[in-house]
Order: sequence, then structure tokens, then C-alpha cells
Amino acid sequence: MTVDELLRPLVPQVLGVLVRRGADLATAEDAVQDALVEAVRRWPDGFPEDPKGWLVTVAWRKLVDAHRSEASRRTREVRVLHDVAQGPVEQRDDTLQLLFWCCHPALTSASAVALTLRAVGGLTTRQIAEAYLVPEATMAQRISRAKRTVSEHGVGADGDLGAVLRVLYLVFNEGYTGEVDLAAEAIRLTRLLARLSPEPEVGGLLALMLLHHARRPARRDADGMLVPLGRQDRSLWGTSLIAEGVDVLQTALAQDRLGEYQAQAAIAALHCDARSADETDWPQVLEWYDELLRINPSPVVALNRAVAVGEVDGARAGLAALASVPDDVPRRAAVAAWLHERAGEPATAAELYAHAASSAANLAERHHLLREAARLAPDAPGT
Repeated sequence: MTVDELLRPLVPQVLGVLVRRGADLATAEDAVQDALVEAVRRWPDGFPEDPKGWLVTVAWRKLVDAHRSEASRRTREVRVLHDVAQGPVEQRDDTLQLLFWCCHPALTSASAVALTLRAVGGLTTRQIAEAYLVPEATMAQRISRAKRTVSEHGVGADGDLGAVLRVLYLVFNEGYTGEVDLAAEAIRLTRLLARLSPEPEVGGLLALMLLHHARRPARRDADGMLVPLGRQDRSLWGTSLIAEGVDVLQTALAQDRLGEYQAQAAIAALHCDARSADETDWPQVLEWYDELLRINPSPVVALNRAVAVGEVDGARAGLAALASVPDDVPRRAAVAAWLHERAGEPATAAELYAHAASSAANLAERHHLLREAARLAPDAPGT
């Protein structure tokens, strides 16, 4: 009999035991899935004498661990509120290995993110599902498939630090949805990783997160509408987070092994250093974008560089730099609209803002772009 043949009929029995002991169904399913992963890893060496009892014991331990993780997470959230405090962080000797496990190269980005939040972040399946606006059952299946994939492929000895950093950055960029502040959770996990790894790119990513997170209170107005960087109230920015981010960045740059996250953090630091939008050191920003484009010659980097070119050399030069960026790159139309507006072509800019709104990534961005289009429309007041 194979492991799979032995496990299949036991799953509903073990689930029933956990529910009778007082576990809710969703949490019990997570615990059983964790126990199944353990069984797949261990049972090929020999079946236990009481397979059902073994599964119940392991699943119950997983359930208790999940409750403890949830309690710890809630305590952290109460402590930090809406900020991310500097200082000691909890850590375990196996955290780095666990991060590598969750960010296995055989997983898709979506699966790696979900598994990281579940196994390392201690979030429940329900919380992760709400954060990503998918049904809980869908997220449970995604996490279960991810666990099976890792079990089937095995975990490499060294792991891929680049994959871990990409996953943490993806988590951070989700920001805040539902009851879980994913940006704060990403910063917490990256702090942990920075304690465990001396690589400068880990520090670069942590600095980038801190500098972006510092500007969060100014990103929306009282009505919840997006506020572009140039119009933000900079007195609302978190000065302690900025100071920490700059310090972390300087430490990383001092190792003289420049990477993508360090370059992005350097650009963010220049924006945070300016007391007003007009005082931004755009020539230096452009120099850093040139470095970033050398490290990562992607269309997204080229798009952002076109903005810097427009600030340094004028809108026409910015449009010329934008010409090499493919039309299907997200937010390209919005950048083109901004450059055409600066070039004195409001009608063209209005059309481009409206076009950009039709493919906006979220409702807040769509509303912002539509407002910009309305402001520049030929029949708008004052035009």
C-alpha cells in the first residue's frame, strides 16, 4: 500500500476528531493538511503502528501552534498599531530555512506568497484569503497545493535568497487590505531576514520598504482619494522610519555590492530627503535610474526613468525616452499623459489619462486618473 492510499480514507476521520475537540472546520482543515505534509515526508521510511492516531496527534499540535501564532500576531499588531517600530524582533533558528522552503523555485509567485504568510507570518487561511480578495476555500487549496509541490520537489540546501526577497516585496506591495496589514507584516519578516543574512540586498529591500511605508499616511486624502507624490503633505511622513531606512541603506551600500533593491531604496531616499517636490534632486534620481536600468533592464524601470528624464531634461526628452517602453506596460499611458501635460498638450493628456483609467489596477487609481482627465478636458472649468 502506498502512502497516498493509506492517507486518503483517514483524512475525513482525522478532521472529524479535530472538529469534535472544538476546532473550527477551516482551521482544522489547515492543521490536517500540515499533518499530511509531514506524513508524506516521513512515512516512506515506515508506516506508524497507528496511522490515524499519528495524524490526529500531529494535526492537533499544528492546531495549537496555529493558535499560538495567531495570538502572537495579534499582540504584535496591538503593539505597533499603524507603524512599524524599530528594535528587536522575534526570531527562530530555522526561520531562514523556512523562508527558503516557502519560496521554493517550483512554486508560482502567488503560491509562494500565500505559503510564506501562512507558515512564516502565522496568518490564518481566512486572513490571507481576505487580504487577496479570494474565497477561503480557494486560498486553502492554493496553500495545500504549494505544500505538496514543495514536498514533492524537496528543499535545496542553499535556497534562493533572490526568490525570498521577491516574495517579501510582493507581500509588501499588497499594502493593507482586510484586517491584515501586509506591508507591516512584510517589513517584520524582512527585519527578521536582515538579522539572519548579511547580504546587502536584504538591507536594501528593508530600507526600500521603510522609506515607502514612511510616506503611507500622506498617500490618500480625507476622502480616500490617491494623492500623487508631488502633492503629498510631507509633514505627515514618518520621520523615524525615514531615518531608519536611510541608515539601513547606507550600511548596505557600504558593502559595495550594489543590487536592484539598494538602487530603488536610494531613489526613495532622495524623494524622502526633499522638503518639497520642487527641491527633489532629480539629476541624482536620474543617475540612480541609469544604474537600476543597468542592473535590471526591464520595461518598468525604463518607464520610471522616463519620468526622471522629463524632470531633468524636459517633457519632450521624457517622451522620447518613453518611446522605447512597450504600450502594454502598466501605467505607461498615465506617464505619457503626465508628460504631454507638461509639454503643453492638455487635450492629448486628458485622452491618455482617460485611457489609463480604463486599465487601472484598482478603484482608487482609476478615480484619480479620471479626475486628472476631467481636470484637463476641453470643457472643464477654467479651460
